[in-house]
Amino acid sequence: MSLISVKDLKKNYVNEDVVTHVLRGVTFNVDQGEFVAIMGPSGSGKSTLMHILSFLDRPTDGQYEFKGKDTREFPDEYLASLRNEEVGFVFQSFNLLPRTTVLDNVKLPLQYGKKKNHDQIARGALEAVGLSHRLDYYTNQISGGEKQRVAIARALVCDPAVIFADEPTGNLDSKSGNVIMSILQSLNNQGRTIILVTHEMDTANHAKRIVRLKDGAIIADELISRRTIATSDKELVK
Repeated sequence: MSLISVKDLKKNYVNEDVVTHVLRGVTFNVDQGEFVAIMGPSGSGKSTLMHILSFLDRPTDGQYEFKGKDTREFPDEYLASLRNEEVGFVFQSFNLLPRTTVLDNVKLPLQYGKKKNHDQIARGALEAVGLSHRLDYYTNQISGGEKQRVAIARALVCDPAVIFADEPTGNLDSKSGNVIMSILQSLNNQGRTIILVTHEMDTANHAKRIVRLKDGAIIADELISRRTIATSDKELVK
């Protein structure tokens, strides 16, 4: 059974009498432990697809099964709980709380769940991304690359089934971007499922599979050889 299975997925937006077809019958599966990059030019539907897969939006038509269950039957309240417990988000713009410490930013998702020992869990997530030395820093005191590592730690704390990364290197220089992608690769090597949305080939090449979209349809779905990233463990924690 696939973790994610979509069949003939469609999404339309209606503005008065104008219908815009954003997704036009998308069909594919994602298995547990995969690292998938969704690529496409602006307007191809990749962000809309990610929003549907991560329960931020619903399709107009088609079938989306998550862990073997048809999401069309899920009420909004259950979708909200899935977003907190089963899904982790990493955004291009970080989406961290300002004037708040790194540790408190990472703990935030835990306040909406059932887990205890919030400090311990958040500290463990920050250690996983090499930021144990930044716990008490405010988010305006750290670099862009460190902010994205905080965002990854925040995505990890609820132990999600899948992490969605939307252009995670878009606001970073190439060195910081490579560190972020190396961390995501390491998480995938530990068994985490990662779905990455990007328009950059260098970023997509860190994944194991690339799904290409154009005009709301899949035009290619291919496995790629794993790249060897030279970044050492010591470099990750600097």
